[in-house]
Amino acid sequence: MGSPDPKPTPGPFRADQLQDGDRYELSNGHPIYCPPADPEDASRTLTGAAVIASDPEVAWAGIDAGFALTPRTLRAPDVAVAAPTDARGWREGAPSLAVEYAGVGRDEADLRVKIGELLAGGTSYAWVARLTGPRRVEVHRPGQPVQVYGSGDDLSTPGILRNPIPVDALFDRAAADRTVMRNLLQRAGYDGLDAVRAEGRSEARREGLRKGIAESILALLADRQLEVPAAARERIAACRDLAQLKTWLLAAARITDPARLFD
Repeated sequence: MGSPDPKPTPGPFRADQLQDGDRYELSNGHPIYCPPADPEDASRTLTGAAVIASDPEVAWAGIDAGFALTPRTLRAPDVAVAAPTDARGWREGAPSLAVEYAGVGRDEADLRVKIGELLAGGTSYAWVARLTGPRRVEVHRPGQPVQVYGSGDDLSTPGILRNPIPVDALFDRAAADRTVMRNLLQRAGYDGLDAVRAEGRSEARREGLRKGIAESILALLADRQLEVPAAARERIAACRDLAQLKTWLLAAARITDPARLFD
């Protein structure tokens, strides 16, 4: 989209004059009205934000967060990724990743200016997801030509997001859900759903072995006609330590007094 359109005369407003909830951005001191989003824009923004915020490398992401790029320029990308902060008010500087959804009625001239201001302010990647025409995302980087990715392609942001994001996940709820699940599993320490299933199978095998040993202890004592008190039965059944159960199994083959099982 190139550089911002020149504005030789700065506008009268500063970023610190805007309040939370004001429906304006600022470009070189000039107010830019931001109308409420239509249902499609709002839904797509929420979908994209969930996909991006769930990435394991993202510590902070926001929707419509205000970034004071200069004292007279305040921009609020639809979705943004930046370093976490406890500071209140507008964030100083630019997000590392900014995403804009462009639907019917979008002011294309201001969109060009906004992308240019974000890149000039320090944004590494600016994505424009087009809601009209073929499903596609325009990728803007400082000093680089615009690249366009379509359905079936992946979007990568080295150093910002760990995982590539399918273009479809920024538009389609089902594709977004799959991507969010992958990201959340990685946040929990799993490589993916297959790793969770494998752990479940392993845990099931361990539980089956544990129950088998516990039942073998009681069966062996019963076969030796040794009466086992109820409290001892409960202790054996509740034990989760396989090594301890194996020790008791060996003891059950030798003892003559059930009270000595736990010695």
